Amino acid sequence: MKLWVLRHGEAEPHGTRPDSERALTDKGRKEVKRIAAKLKGKHLTAIYASPYLRAQETAMLVRKELGFAPEIRTVEWLTPDNNPQAVAEQLVSVDHALLVSHNPLVGNLLGYLQHGHVQDPERVGTAGLAELEGDELLVGAMKLNGIKTP
Repeated sequence: MKLWVLRHGEAEPHGTRPDSERALTDKGRKEVKRIAAKLKGKHLTAIYASPYLRAQETAMLVRKELGFAPEIRTVEWLTPDNNPQAVAEQLVSVDHALLVSHNPLVGNLLGYLQHGHVQDPERVGTAGLAELEGDELLVGAMKLNGIKTP
């Protein structure tokens, strides 16, 4: 099993509009296009994304850059403050998928899947792409192959 976890690209500053409606900046779009190139040739079966605008824009850019035919699966469980345990429960039947989300969830989820707790979250910058793998989704036993930056 492999999972790629992507934090959205740089977004408009807080306070300009409601958090869920913050869009990517020009820099954020460029970051996403650069990181999408690192997914070329990977066997993806699905793209799951938070409903927040910046995550949707990120997922759409990746989908376009990869020429990925299936539609993006928008899911509430990838919003910023969701519980990593609740996300892991959703991933039981997911394999070779890209998850597009936000901090603090991204860092906490990576820590949770590797260590079984969130006391040691990973630091992931905008458009940071993490690759996790394991024989199956086993909380605390997934291996982090690395985090790529744009």
